Amino acid sequence: MPNKACKFRLYPTVAQKILLAKTFGCVRLVYNHWLDRKISQYKEDQTTLSYTFCAKELAVLKKTEEYAFLK
Repeated sequence: MPNKACKFRLYPTVAQKILLAKTFGCVRLVYNHWLDRKISQYKEDQTTLSYTFCAKELAVLKKTEEYAFLK
């Protein structure tokens, strides 16, 4: 069965460009935060953090004033 692909070109409005930039910025911040946490945890005691642990801690993190913009 051959692979098929479709290409689409998006032309977002100015408001959509701003929203996309904010969204990707938040995603990048969260990813880099947990990547750093997982690397440091592994260096400490050779264990990894589970997804459920990270998700629970992220919910708590979003409730802080510093990371309230992630809501």
